[in-house]
Amino acid sequence: MATTGAGPGREDEDATPGPVSLAVFRLARAHRALAADLLREIGLHPGQELLLLHLWEHGPQRQADLARLVSTDSAAMTRTVQRLERAGYVRRVPSPDDGRVSLVEPTAASQALRARVEAMWRTLEDATVAGMSTQEQAAALDVLARLEANATTAEERGRAH
Repeated sequence: MATTGAGPGREDEDATPGPVSLAVFRLARAHRALAADLLREIGLHPGQELLLLHLWEHGPQRQADLARLVSTDSAAMTRTVQRLERAGYVRRVPSPDDGRVSLVEPTAASQALRARVEAMWRTLEDATVAGMSTQEQAAALDVLARLEANATTAEERGRAH
């Protein structure tokens, strides 16, 4: 039988996911579930904390720039900003440079969450690397960076076609 070249022993008729891709999928799902549980304790949904962390670090941002930052479309970012706005964690203000543009900025209420969000990320990191040596963590980062680069390159090739 012919092989696909997708990996050792992979055959054309084999419709099961590749072991690395399946492991990445399962890891991403488990990591997101743990993050969601930790975020639920502080009243946030996954992704909202990343937006807040960016705003705390960099100040007011255009909504379009925030969408690019987290690789989402403008409609999804609008929903995220609206939810955070209703919760009192962000507000939209006119840009001082362009009256047609609104900036999203963190509120004092969100600043009160900052220590809890940062602690949540420390807890998530500790749980993720539990039992791993410094060398194993460095090796994992190298492998993950390579996997991300491979996926990004493949995605870009797909968009070009």
